[in-house]
Amino acid sequence: MSDLKKNSLLPLLSMPVIRVMDVEEIKKNIPHREPFLFVNEIRILEEGKRCIGVYKITGEEEFFKGHFPQKPIMPGVLVLESIAQAFGGAMMSYVNTTGKGIPLFLGIENAKFRGMVAPGDTLQMPIQVMRLGKLSRICAQAYVNGNLCAEANLMFILGENLHV
Repeated sequence: MSDLKKNSLLPLLSMPVIRVMDVEEIKKNIPHREPFLFVNEIRILEEGKRCIGVYKITGEEEFFKGHFPQKPIMPGVLVLESIAQAFGGAMMSYVNTTGKGIPLFLGIENAKFRGMVAPGDTLQMPIQVMRLGKLSRICAQAYVNGNLCAEANLMFILGENLHV
């Protein structure tokens, strides 16, 4: 699978799950923390190759105060961020063996936004790894109730660790 134009990742949502990562395990692989952590669970389908990120939207998220107060929807860029965090949470232990790197966006291709994500929704994000290493590439989609909300090909580079 090399291009989302030809392939739906929807079948991944019904694949058997071999392992589930909770928030604490995810936080071991990525530096994101509340209020900028947009993944609650990761379902591993095939180690190092396929997973499903899950983000349960409560409606209490800070971004809903301004986007938009009368009809709150999750910004599309944050849907892509949620996908990126799910990838990082699931896969960084494979490429970040020294613990001194963080996944950074390198590029976004073919991003399309096809539906809205609202308070109370559960975002399911099937991810297919195309390349995994210091440079990584994924195909990913985001669904709510089986309806496609977003899709993109994302590229990452393993960058130097951030120091606080």
